[in-house]
Amino acid sequence: MEKIYGQIDLETIEKLADIINRKELSELTISNGDKSITLKGKKCMPAMPVSVVAAAPAQNQAPVESTLAESEASMAEEVSGKIVRSPIVGTFYSAPSPDKPPFVKTGDEVKKGDVIMIIESMKLMNEIQSEYDGTVEQILVSDGQAVEFDQPIMVIK
Repeated sequence: MEKIYGQIDLETIEKLADIINRKELSELTISNGDKSITLKGKKCMPAMPVSVVAAAPAQNQAPVESTLAESEASMAEEVSGKIVRSPIVGTFYSAPSPDKPPFVKTGDEVKKGDVIMIIESMKLMNEIQSEYDGTVEQILVSDGQAVEFDQPIMVIK
């Protein structure tokens, strides 16, 4: 098989294209050092691009997903309080802009309806309001981190 991109051969690219079609991804980016290839699918979905390092085989992704699910399940057992979950896929921001203070910090009191974060999705800044009254016990994600739908973001007691 002819190598067409460093360590990536045509067969690997075809397998990755099949993954894009099966998972209905909009694109898949493969990076190897300072070089990268982006494969685009037919569907244009509002999903985060998936990056795969060329040295890592694609079949190794399934155990990572199950490990994430297991860690989230164990975290849910350890957390007591009301869990605020992401209502959409996007990027979490704790403040209205980089030069402004965060909406809430651990230990802050919040009331139902208070803006507690922003989730950027498809270049729209969505202000997320608290559904609960209480004290912010934990913030489970970092500023600028990608979040999935229904992912736990913070705990309010």
